[in-house]
Amino acid sequence: MRKGLVIAGAGVLALAAAGTAVAMAGGDGAGAAEPSSPPVPATASITRQDLVDTKTVEGSLTYSGERQVSTDASGTVTWVPAEGAVVRRGRALLRVDRRPVVLMYGSLPMYRPLRQGVDDGPDVEQLERNLKVLGYGDDLTVDDHFSYATYLAVKEWQDDAGLPETGQVDASQVVFLPAAARVTDAKVEVGDRTTPGRPALTVSGVRRLVHVDLSTDDQSLARKGAKVTVELPGGERVTGKITTVGTVAEAVPSGQGQDEGSTIDVDITLSKTPKTRLDKAPVEVELVSERRENVLAVPVEALLALREGGFGVEVVEGASTRVVPVELGAFGSGMVEITGAGLTEGMKVGVPAT
Repeated sequence: MRKGLVIAGAGVLALAAAGTAVAMAGGDGAGAAEPSSPPVPATASITRQDLVDTKTVEGSLTYSGERQVSTDASGTVTWVPAEGAVVRRGRALLRVDRRPVVLMYGSLPMYRPLRQGVDDGPDVEQLERNLKVLGYGDDLTVDDHFSYATYLAVKEWQDDAGLPETGQVDASQVVFLPAAARVTDAKVEVGDRTTPGRPALTVSGVRRLVHVDLSTDDQSLARKGAKVTVELPGGERVTGKITTVGTVAEAVPSGQGQDEGSTIDVDITLSKTPKTRLDKAPVEVELVSERRENVLAVPVEALLALREGGFGVEVVEGASTRVVPVELGAFGSGMVEITGAGLTEGMKVGVPAT
């Protein structure tokens, strides 16, 4: 909540709903007890509890790890996957001249052709691991050496994939990505001519996350590991945890109703898979701005605006009431922290009728 707005709103609400002269009492606002005539519409208890003050920011529901995919394939595009399709290890990311460009898993890109005689390296081990998982090379040892067994396994895989059986693998045949890829956008269409290095697809991971372009004014609210609550399309509420917080601010130009400023990237991992399948869907994220433990609290609507300024609560004692000025602290979940002379847990305070 924005404290200024909440306090002002609470004062108006309390005055309008309570409709009593007590709210505008003069003097010190804590006059002698007097019969309540008419009695307060309703009461609520002063409680002792933890309060969490939150701020709501806008974000979008998306997928992790978006990136561009290009290949060294040259020719005519004959097939591309549909937007939203998930491509897994050993499957085609696209087809050029009817030949597949196959996805394999790994952190290293295909930066050189792999064949017999090539220098040993982790990229060789990466290829061999994929061949083994896909069921090729019974005699293949997964290490950093491109052996004759590797050559035979490559030829067997190429035969099944519909690729020329050369025993050599290059970037026109394979793209290495960390895991399964979800197609978010196709940069080429069937019939397009593609050349080495031309972007072909935009892909992401399959894990859902929430991304927030957080104003740098609010960066203190984004702490890695902090818990948040996300409201998804359709009203679904899901808890989550901040997993990454950007360290580089990006300028935001003014316009379209937005003030000029800067933002940092914040990513949130959700505790469960959301029901909606929408990508880039707008969401609202509740970030914790302040946490107060073991404080006295009342419902926000119990606050009364005092004539001399500030706020009070109307303490109900049997058939009598008195107004006690209070200092306000944290807000959270419709409650507000209060401190005031003689206030204790369990006391009753007046609230508007519901």
